[in-house]
Amino acid sequence: MSPSIATSNKINKPAWYKHLYVQVILAIIIGIAVGHYFPQTGEAMKPLGDTFIKVIRMLIAPIIFCTVVTGIASMKSLKSIGKIGAKSLIYFELLTTIALIIGLVSVNIMKPGVGMHVDPASLDASAVAGYTRSAHEQSVSGFLTHIIPDTVFGAFTDGNILQVLFISVLFAFGLQLLGATGKALLATIEMISHVFFRMLKIVMYVAPLGAFGGMAYTIAKYGVASLSAYGNLLICYYVTGLIFVFVILNLIARMAGFSLMSFLRYIREELALVLGTSSSESALPRMMTKLEKLGCEKSVVGLVIPSGYCFNLDGSCINMTVLAIFIAQALDIDLTFQHQVVLLLILLLTSKGAASVSGGAFITLAATLGSTNSIPAAGLVLVLGVYRFISEGGALINVIGNGVATLVIARWNGSLDMEQLHEELNRGVKKMPLAESYAMAKAVNKSLPNKNEIA
Repeated sequence: MSPSIATSNKINKPAWYKHLYVQVILAIIIGIAVGHYFPQTGEAMKPLGDTFIKVIRMLIAPIIFCTVVTGIASMKSLKSIGKIGAKSLIYFELLTTIALIIGLVSVNIMKPGVGMHVDPASLDASAVAGYTRSAHEQSVSGFLTHIIPDTVFGAFTDGNILQVLFISVLFAFGLQLLGATGKALLATIEMISHVFFRMLKIVMYVAPLGAFGGMAYTIAKYGVASLSAYGNLLICYYVTGLIFVFVILNLIARMAGFSLMSFLRYIREELALVLGTSSSESALPRMMTKLEKLGCEKSVVGLVIPSGYCFNLDGSCINMTVLAIFIAQALDIDLTFQHQVVLLLILLLTSKGAASVSGGAFITLAATLGSTNSIPAAGLVLVLGVYRFISEGGALINVIGNGVATLVIARWNGSLDMEQLHEELNRGVKKMPLAESYAMAKAVNKSLPNKNEIA
């Protein structure tokens, strides 16, 4: 290949508008404008966002199944799976505890609800009746039994991540115990996984439409007015989230040997997608693919990411502590230090079930308030109008937290290729050698620059 051809190949990069994250961000901006200036049209766009998320959820279960099965069944020792699981649970518990504490401290310092003086008697409990009713159905034993689906196929039809993970691990163990007999089936499942990832690639072409529909509906339904009315609450929540990401997670990333900022740039498409759809699940399949490209072993990715979506919801933990104390402050309820410690301990348990039910953190928070007897669950009506904007921030933090968790646990387990990690993270960031840069300039300008221009 001649130097001129090689150079032209290097400079023939996709135009800026062909990048997915650019398309999604533009779609979000257009969605905000449509939702604000044409609210009726914005609300009518809801099916676009819902349909996109529905298609993604349709693909999540088989992708998790194929990834977990091929990852575990390909390993020589089952003991290593137990080690990964144990390390994951330790990490998840530590990080969610830190998230809860940071949220508790932040809301006590910033006091976003102080001065509202809402009369508890004026609350319309019927507005949150559905959430409180679902909350009463949640219990520790109920959560544990919910892990096991009624049928093998029930986990896939319901799309419950935890149940799919449970079935996948059992199937992988059974397949590995078959030994050489199961090799053909393992190869088939691996081929099927490639098909599902190709399906995902097709679906991602309409991601901007999903982001547009989700954002247009959000702005049209809840309006910019709710942002100003609850400005203090939103500022408190997002400042707390930024502290958690850029202080706690940044420190953990440095200890694990990689740059958080480089990682955030690497997953910018997934973050833009989550921002537009308000759903962390929309990024799950692509996150699994990207983490494997970063050098994580497939078995680690297959176990940590799905389980992280159930047990490592850092954003949701911050969400629950901030909202609980905000409601108490708005209702002029004086919570003692002891009351807040009890609330924290309850949240340590109830937060683990946030992803097991539809409604997630909101239902879990309703269950928590119902068990404390110090903050009325009816107080949730105060945050209904702004919860969508808070859940978006929580979804972003959840995705970032689980991505960092996977890299950290892979490094801890010796299952991370550090050279490949840095090569991927630094791709496109490294400066070009002088000779290559000069050659590209020559190809673009079709003439050599003079000495003055070089200088």
